[in-house]
Amino acid sequence: MFNINDKKRVVIKLGSSTLTHNTGKLNIRRMENLVKAMADIQNSGKELTLVSSGSIALGRSKLGLTERPKETRLKQACAAIGQCELMYMYDKLFGQYNLTVAQLLLTKYSIEGPRSHHIVNTMEELLSHGVIPVINENDTVAIDELELEIGENDSLGAYAAIIAKADLLIILSDIDGFYDSNPNTNPDAKLIPVVHEINDDIRALATDAVSGLGTGGMITKLNAAKIAMDGGIDMVILNGRKPDQLYDLFDGKQVGTLFTAKN
Repeated sequence: MFNINDKKRVVIKLGSSTLTHNTGKLNIRRMENLVKAMADIQNSGKELTLVSSGSIALGRSKLGLTERPKETRLKQACAAIGQCELMYMYDKLFGQYNLTVAQLLLTKYSIEGPRSHHIVNTMEELLSHGVIPVINENDTVAIDELELEIGENDSLGAYAAIIAKADLLIILSDIDGFYDSNPNTNPDAKLIPVVHEINDDIRALATDAVSGLGTGGMITKLNAAKIAMDGGIDMVILNGRKPDQLYDLFDGKQVGTLFTAKN
């Protein structure tokens, strides 16, 4: 039985479409509201870790590019530029609530390789001091992920939840949860409140991303859900454009879609 009061250590994943306008520039009002909600949750006694996309989108905007870059070198340059602004904003906004953030840039090798225990140790130390780790993929060196688009941050969020020994993974999307069809094109689409298993029937309901800002879609969120569920971690999809849904979730209300962990 899912009980939010039992969830002390929480990983929240924020995507590019949540953090930015269609122009690629930061959606400042939304980011401020999300940080305020997350700061409140942290202050309530939870231990938060963020997995944040947005660096390539922000870098693209700063370089004046009108479309998401396709060339790996340009993606890496955009990521290097955008990551600075992303962390500056997190540091500034969380600092208003006397909270400290730390940057962790990871790759698939650093998570799965022989030195992964260093990441675990660092995160444990940060969390023990009340610091909020902000994780992103190290796009300037994660060449395979950039070229093959397997480095989307939904799965990174699930891996981060496992590394952090989290009780809950929250993925903030641009819709209210997982639906039986695409709610952007079907007004009769119905929200599925609980999913107990990622099977072929569930995968058949997923639709891919329509945003040009990031690489994630509902398919990648199901992949993340399976990783989390197999790792014994519950996952919830909420609408990142509605920060009040975070408050509702931690107030014990039914909101979004819950993917239940395997025992």
